[in-house]
Amino acid sequence: MKDHEQFPLIPVKRAQGVWLEDYDGKRYLDAISSWWVNLFGHCNPRINAALRDQLDQLEHVLLAGFTHEPVIELSERLIRLAPAGLTRCFYADSGSAAVEIALKMSYHYWRNAGQTNKTKFITLTNSYHGETLGALAAGNVALYKEIYAPLLMEVISVTSPDCFYREAGESCSDYSRRMFAHMEQALEKHAAEACAVIVEPLVQCAGGMRMYDPVYLTLLREACSRHGVHLIADEVAVGFGRTGTMFACEQANITPDFLCLGKGLTGGYLPLSAVLTTDEIYQAFYDDYATRRGFLHSHSYTGNALACRAALATLEIFEQDNVLENNQQLARAMRNASAHFADHAHVAEVRQTGMILAIEMVLDKATRTSYPWQERCGLRVCQHALENGVLLRPLGDVIYFMPPYVITPDEIKHVAEMAWRGITLATRD
Repeated sequence: MKDHEQFPLIPVKRAQGVWLEDYDGKRYLDAISSWWVNLFGHCNPRINAALRDQLDQLEHVLLAGFTHEPVIELSERLIRLAPAGLTRCFYADSGSAAVEIALKMSYHYWRNAGQTNKTKFITLTNSYHGETLGALAAGNVALYKEIYAPLLMEVISVTSPDCFYREAGESCSDYSRRMFAHMEQALEKHAAEACAVIVEPLVQCAGGMRMYDPVYLTLLREACSRHGVHLIADEVAVGFGRTGTMFACEQANITPDFLCLGKGLTGGYLPLSAVLTTDEIYQAFYDDYATRRGFLHSHSYTGNALACRAALATLEIFEQDNVLENNQQLARAMRNASAHFADHAHVAEVRQTGMILAIEMVLDKATRTSYPWQERCGLRVCQHALENGVLLRPLGDVIYFMPPYVITPDEIKHVAEMAWRGITLATRD
């Protein structure tokens, strides 16, 4: 918090499209979608109109013994969009809460099925699933997790298929396939005690936007089914078109047992998350009250009507505007605007999956030696960009672009130019 003595908070007065404006009239291009949530720009007129209409009808009612039209319609739409077989929805308010629900529901399913020995979860190194204690335990980024270790449940960690570490000349697909051997071994050893494997499909976002090939998910789905272990796909950050398809799991043609959604679900307007699961999971809790098999998990604002209406408006934009097709052009523009970063003396890799692009800075390119964390090289890059009207935030020494889908190719070029200047200044020998 003491950083704010040097970097004061920026009060935002208004926003429109990809632009934020402060009280002095200075504008900032929101190149990270306000932490990955905004899909169709700030103050989107269609989402605004939907919320105004909903305000005149119903703002909120408890979703216990009651229901309402927006949550029913949203559930039906999500089921139609999601991978086949996901037919039940459970709502919360944040991605971390969605992960907690999936973890608890998986464990509770096995308990109801009489397999009380299943109490552990298998996770990937460098993963991130949220800040609440269960989600934090399932993650593996030391920066967030280490200090709270005494409070967290033990998990089984498996080496990530992060393609940054592939051999020279080795394809990402071959490396991801090779790294799956570690997961296969873990499942063979721990299947009897494991409830589920939880992964971020294709991109480990908070872990530095590290990426891997869809073949890993294909192999993982088959192995989880074979070993009798659930698969939890945490698509809170990568869902709703971020990776090029509506859901990242589509690129592996798989259906997880649990699909966690959030962030872009409401277009960046209101907190809402959802866990989609199968009817088989649902039926494990569907019984007479006296059996005490119910899933006792609740949130006061579960299925909030305003948030659901924002989500419906967001999904309508996907349907009406050919968003995924348009994003292919924007992704190409991001790739073209950033291709020359690979030639920078202090850039180890430029990587991209759909509308997520990351630039990894290093002290020594030949050895991929990182800068000492105390130098905060990434922060210096982002401060330079901010001074010049572009909102970026670092993940260590990784600079990434994850803009709203309404950004233009010229605006993408502007973001890349500011990032290039910042990297050049911050890494000057």
